[in-house]
Amino acid sequence: MSTQEDEEQARFVDRRAASAGEAAPEAAGGDDEPLEAQLAAEKERAQSYLGSWQRAAADYQNFKRRVEQEREEVARLASAAFIINLLPVIDDLERALHSVDAHLVGLTWVDGIRLIHRKFVSLLELSGVEEIAAEGEAFDPTLHEAVMFGEGEEGKVLSVVQRGFKLGGRVLRPTMVVVGGKAPQD
Repeated sequence: MSTQEDEEQARFVDRRAASAGEAAPEAAGGDDEPLEAQLAAEKERAQSYLGSWQRAAADYQNFKRRVEQEREEVARLASAAFIINLLPVIDDLERALHSVDAHLVGLTWVDGIRLIHRKFVSLLELSGVEEIAAEGEAFDPTLHEAVMFGEGEEGKVLSVVQRGFKLGGRVLRPTMVVVGGKAPQD
């Protein structure tokens, strides 16, 4: 090649590469370290982006799980609040049925009230509500509320004053009980 051709080749520059901030490729046999350094920098940047994306994806999954747990908790609390408000109605129906006069026992409206009571009780069972076992059991302050002491085996529940209920292992209302033992003396 002549020197004139060399000068013309030197004037031709890849403008796309120059505008993108990349250096024009050097003549064959030149130094390739800048390209390797750029490649390493770009790989590092890509790894950084990948790491950021993975953290964002994990954060999103955690957020979705937390929102689902909160929804379930709100539903459980709403169900528990409804049941707690329903329990006094069931108590009143039970007291009414226990105090029905013997002359009224065969009447259809009394049987209707008894059927309504059964529907309420079955609604509680379908909701997962369980009655807290008390009579004859050892007194447990997490499940029972002592309202009186009576003569009997110490620490045992003698009788139930008001039934208690649990929902999913959580006490909705403790059982009010009479506990055996020595009554406090005045």
